[in-house]
Amino acid sequence: MTLQSDQIASEDFEEADWTRLLDEYDYARPQRGELRDGLIMQIEENGVLVSIGTKREGIIPSQDLRQMGDEFVSGLRVGESIQVYVQDPENRDGDLILSLTMVQVARDWEEAARLFQEGGVVQCKVVGFNKGGLLVQFNRIRGFVPASQVAQLHGRTAAEERQQALQRMVNQEIPLKVIEVDRDRNRLVLSERSATQEWRKAQKQRLLTELQPGDELSGRVNQLTNFGAFIDLGGADGLAHISELSWQRVNHPREVLSPGQEVKVLVVEIDRDRERIGLSLRRLQPNPWDTIDQRYSLGQVISGPVTNVTPFGAFVQIEEAVEGLIHASELDVDPQTQPRDVLQPGQMVTAKVISLDRQRQRMGLSLRRVTEGERDPDEEDDTSTATDLIDTLAELTDASDTVQSVEQPSVEQPSVVADTEDVLQAESDTLVDADTNSHPSDDNDDVVESVSTSEQEDALLDRHTPVAE
Repeated sequence: MTLQSDQIASEDFEEADWTRLLDEYDYARPQRGELRDGLIMQIEENGVLVSIGTKREGIIPSQDLRQMGDEFVSGLRVGESIQVYVQDPENRDGDLILSLTMVQVARDWEEAARLFQEGGVVQCKVVGFNKGGLLVQFNRIRGFVPASQVAQLHGRTAAEERQQALQRMVNQEIPLKVIEVDRDRNRLVLSERSATQEWRKAQKQRLLTELQPGDELSGRVNQLTNFGAFIDLGGADGLAHISELSWQRVNHPREVLSPGQEVKVLVVEIDRDRERIGLSLRRLQPNPWDTIDQRYSLGQVISGPVTNVTPFGAFVQIEEAVEGLIHASELDVDPQTQPRDVLQPGQMVTAKVISLDRQRQRMGLSLRRVTEGERDPDEEDDTSTATDLIDTLAELTDASDTVQSVEQPSVEQPSVVADTEDVLQAESDTLVDADTNSHPSDDNDDVVESVSTSEQEDALLDRHTPVAE
């Protein structure tokens, strides 16, 4: 009984000892991608032999050592402890291949995993771009930032503008947050939008609190739309409406701005409740209408291209940001002819300045008065009629004065004066009616047309000549 029990106990001990040794061997078996602490056993021309606690030594190839630099390699000593990366547990020759350069790569993956778990932010350099987004360098790992995660790009950004924006970001340092780590697939995805979201939120609140209308700032054009440009003020975007980009007429913001351009802007409005900032570029530029009367005067003949033709007239560009209106009644054609039948956009014309309003930023032009000379025949007739009317009224006034100057001894004669005034009024009305009937068509039609279209003209004039606030 005792002998048999000792034999069984011995067998159990041997089995337990073998299991423990096997576990230790399996624990020590190197795996691809592991970081191991090793001891330099030998330094040779073709590599360095390192013991990492297994039954065989690993080798660091000479090509891997060259990537570390001559200074690092010359500092290696036999018996020195180093950390190595298991690149291949067993190659075709049965060798255990180790790497020093991949140690840093492995540490970078560990750092990326830590940032992913903690939500940290890291600064990375943009090294390239493709159709899908940006390529960034995270230490020794190449990371990718999808275009949807680039802060300055939006869903409305056109494909060509997106590629141009990505190209401009190359060599820039940008803040990033890790949003995906897959070491097995060598996949590291980062986001600029997530990294800047909280920072920009805090900056926006600061700007909304500190900014005041009239402040001048520097900013960067972030996005162009049909209605204006969004300017990055360093944490918050402000909108410069298309009418606030330039004193000249702008059809699209791309005519005067480009994404990424650095600009000076003026704060014109702050809506803290809606968190909106209104900006202007043109108000920092000299307004050509402020000195318009120093360059032009009534009767001056100017030339310029037609920029727009409307039912009531045509607009002519006098200089940059200054346009004049040729009313339909001032065309050198039949009054019934439509402006679009005789003038076309881009056509060069010569016209005379007939009105100038610096405050309202309006300039009236005429084509027919250029060819008719200094005085219109109709104007001469009107002047003659008006002169006759004035002379007649003067004679009647003298008669009234004579009547009033006659002395009456006791009874006042209001009836005589009243009758005389009635005669004067009747004569005046008769002359005015006669003058009006002498020009029954042209002038009256112009007045009716002017009244009926005045609101439309003012609306379109405001579009062509925005008034400075």
